Amino acid sequence: METEVLAAASEIDFSLWALFLRATFIVQIVMIMLFAASIWVWAIFLQKITQFRRARSRAAAFDRAFWSGEPLDELYDQIGDRPRSASERIFAAAMQEWTRSHRDDGGLIAGTQSRIDRTMDVAIAKERDRLTSGLVFLATVGSTGPFVGLFGTVWGIKHAFEQIAISQNTNLAVVAPGIAEALLATGLGLLAAIPAVVFYNKLNRDADRITGNYEAFADEFATILSRQLDAA
Repeated sequence: METEVLAAASEIDFSLWALFLRATFIVQIVMIMLFAASIWVWAIFLQKITQFRRARSRAAAFDRAFWSGEPLDELYDQIGDRPRSASERIFAAAMQEWTRSHRDDGGLIAGTQSRIDRTMDVAIAKERDRLTSGLVFLATVGSTGPFVGLFGTVWGIKHAFEQIAISQNTNLAVVAPGIAEALLATGLGLLAAIPAVVFYNKLNRDADRITGNYEAFADEFATILSRQLDAA
């Protein structure tokens, strides 16, 4: 009898595609959602890696130009109205406020320093939003993915027990397929959640470092402008 049961079980297709096709509609929906979330997690990670690498490269290029000794007015004219990098946008926002703060007689309007500081803070906040866009999705998948997979597993096991009750047969050939289909949902949940958590932690740390460099540049630039204000 045991040999017959094992022979019957060995004839069952346990490939991932077969398990998906045999699963109930609800479990199939859960699997599709988790698989799509996993693909999207990797897409966000690759896109952010490229974005961060480009941001570092452009920031380094701007720093070289900024500290080259070239007059700031000429550097501002070279950047123009369409700055390409985050550092250029922060610099252009401060220089624009600096230009607007000059009166017709050449003097400066009171409160120039505080307005420039606020302008750069707003520009840095916008750049951070650009860097961290999409990370909320990673955090959401990382925290909810295992529970969504667990829901699929619970639903699949419930269906498997119902089939056992209907057939009144607890042989391995009857029990194994339903349990395997149910556990596949948990596996997909972990497949989506684990990379999402790892990627979120890395990307969030990298975004903090890049933003910290922007803030350091803003502080240095504010110091330079402060000297000119005091001299004026």
